[in-house]
Amino acid sequence: MRPGGVLSLEVRDSRSKKDLLRPRDMQALLPATRAMELRKQDYHMERPLLNQEHLEELGHWGSAPRTRQWRTWLQCSRARAHALLLQRLPILVWLPRYPVRDWLLGDLLSGLSVAIMQLPQGLAYALLAGLPPVFGLYSSFYPVFIYFLFGTSRHISVGTFAVMSVMVGSVTESLAPQALNDSTINETARDAARVQVASTLSVLVGLFQVGLGLVHFGFVVTYLSEPLVRGYTTAAAVQVFVSQLKYVFELHLSSHSGPLSLIYTVLEVCWKLPDSKVGTMVTAAVAGVVLVLVKLLNDKLQQQLPMPIPGELLTLIGATSISYGMDLKHRFKVSVVGNIPTGLVSPVAPNAQLFSKLMGSAFTIALVGFAIAISLGKIFALRHSYRVDSNQELVALGLSNLIGGIFRCFPVSCSMSRSLVQESTGGNSQVAGAVSSFFILLIIVKLGELFHDLPKAVLAAIVIVNLKGMLRQLSDICSLWKANRADLLIWLVTFIATILLNLDLGLVAAVIFSLLLVVVRTQRPHYSILGQVPDTDIYRDVAEYSEAKEVPGVKVFRSSATVYFANAEFYSDALKQRCGVDVDLLISQKKKLLKKQEQLKLKQLQKEKKLQKQATSSKDTSVSINVNTSLEDMSNNVEDCKVMVSPGDKMEDATASGQEDSKAPDVSTLKALGLPQPDFHSLILDLSALSFVDTVCLKSLKNIFRDFREIEVEVYMAACHSPVVSQLEAGHFFDASVTKKHLFASVHDAVTFALQHPRPVPDSPVSVTRL
Repeated sequence: MRPGGVLSLEVRDSRSKKDLLRPRDMQALLPATRAMELRKQDYHMERPLLNQEHLEELGHWGSAPRTRQWRTWLQCSRARAHALLLQRLPILVWLPRYPVRDWLLGDLLSGLSVAIMQLPQGLAYALLAGLPPVFGLYSSFYPVFIYFLFGTSRHISVGTFAVMSVMVGSVTESLAPQALNDSTINETARDAARVQVASTLSVLVGLFQVGLGLVHFGFVVTYLSEPLVRGYTTAAAVQVFVSQLKYVFELHLSSHSGPLSLIYTVLEVCWKLPDSKVGTMVTAAVAGVVLVLVKLLNDKLQQQLPMPIPGELLTLIGATSISYGMDLKHRFKVSVVGNIPTGLVSPVAPNAQLFSKLMGSAFTIALVGFAIAISLGKIFALRHSYRVDSNQELVALGLSNLIGGIFRCFPVSCSMSRSLVQESTGGNSQVAGAVSSFFILLIIVKLGELFHDLPKAVLAAIVIVNLKGMLRQLSDICSLWKANRADLLIWLVTFIATILLNLDLGLVAAVIFSLLLVVVRTQRPHYSILGQVPDTDIYRDVAEYSEAKEVPGVKVFRSSATVYFANAEFYSDALKQRCGVDVDLLISQKKKLLKKQEQLKLKQLQKEKKLQKQATSSKDTSVSINVNTSLEDMSNNVEDCKVMVSPGDKMEDATASGQEDSKAPDVSTLKALGLPQPDFHSLILDLSALSFVDTVCLKSLKNIFRDFREIEVEVYMAACHSPVVSQLEAGHFFDASVTKKHLFASVHDAVTFALQHPRPVPDSPVSVTRL
């Protein structure tokens, strides 16, 4: 820093000319001498000291022009129509450029592998949704093919998913509860009612997703943070596990919905456990062990196998064969899937009377489904270097659910396990999804009836084993405890709320809590007093940097969060506390002393007026002269009169003394009042963390200027961003008392100015009123 308000800076490289002329040698020595070279480089700069006024003049500052993007949305032209078509139908972009020789074989193998997983999972997740298994096959065909046309992610596998299925199941069981008896007529009517509820729900979910995508509301999923989603899916996995216990133990449970329904279900399972069927338990246990062993084998031989061993499909085929050969249904009372109709179903319009009952659940399912899909899609896009359009993904998922609901499908999303298989087996594009959907179509049309004798306990075992990945997320508790306690709190609250309040209310409670936590965290940010790092223009927290020293006479204060209505009061309180001065008490004492002085002056003035009045009245009585008196007597009376008006002479003396007292210091200063003075003359507010200001922030800053000036401390601001400066201007913050000269480009500029212009001690004389 140079005198005259000039900051100096220049780059000086202390390397020798010989080194500069040998770049190869320098590259060879760089790893060993990097730290030494950094120490040898000095950084200097020379520029004028800049406040906001000078900066605006120097940089020709002006408000950035507003971009009205909505105007482009309303423009109509052939080029825009073509661009809109390509945006909404991405297959027209990537399919003509599809490298058949390089990608086709991998997509065929990947699609076949995914279809092999999709078949048993579709059957199992249909039971999870409270529907006949064949509707799981429908939900594995229609939505997958629609996503092939409209989706932008090349690697996610759209279709049935455990979390979505259990959310659908909670809705279907609440609106179409379990029949009181087990007659065929009641089961058929119940299934038909549940299918209607699920398909109508799928249409509503699709409408929500398409509508949000068209108005570019894909960002809404950002309110579902990663800890929230992971805690929610873990709780959903617990819900899925509990819902499958009735198939594992062959129990007939009552329908529970709403808050604490999971607790009631667990208690009922424990109560009816003696009624469980041994044959069903053995079937589920054997199927579960086989599935776990195959998954362990796949993990161990992952590098050697061209594609994973289809353990679920082999278990399905083996269990169906054993069930048919041993007649498990009649001999051991093992429940089986039953009739699976072949062929496709005709489209059916949704039941509009159910819309009002399904609106809340549909919106929740739409958000959860999109959050899971876009999070996986972005992971794969980042890994393979391509871009996923979140708004188009919302539209694609919405159309998949909307059209699927018309064909009696239930809401779908994407599966993490199938997506990983699709990627690992060579899938390169959406063609893999189309291949898997055509394979499922073949099952629906020709091969579905072969699974008539498939035990439901095997499907339950498939569902439970596939929960391994989501249940392993319980380890997040340990990792978040070490990494971020606030995220751990969000995770735990989401998990507990979802367990206790069910999936829909649990998600609402989790989102509200996470948003409130953000507000609370901004209410209590980190406040710090900054000190200068030696020989630099860098200022850091003196509590964290031992070498950072406070500039004598200057306090620099910073908040780590923006100041707004929720934390403006905390900001002011923290500022006064960190400065080490009880500003409010000092101002209160000053006002009391000044008020006491005013009262004493008023009393003195009243007393002097009273004395003057008495002197005037005595003068009137003493100068009454007899006309017959001699001239000598008159002169004597005049002398007596002068003696009597001596109090009037005291007023003249007071006036003269007042002129002498005018040379005395101002009695309103802290020093004159006998009050302690702050050990600093300037306060600098580092506003670099401010992203916006509101009216409460403006008033709070104004009050800070007023209060600290009351205790003879000048206040400056520094490092304010241009949008915030514009908002300060719009809020009429700057006036005659606070101008842009109080706002500096950097903290160092403000410190330099404060040191060059310390607030003078107000010992200047003031005039005293003459009486």
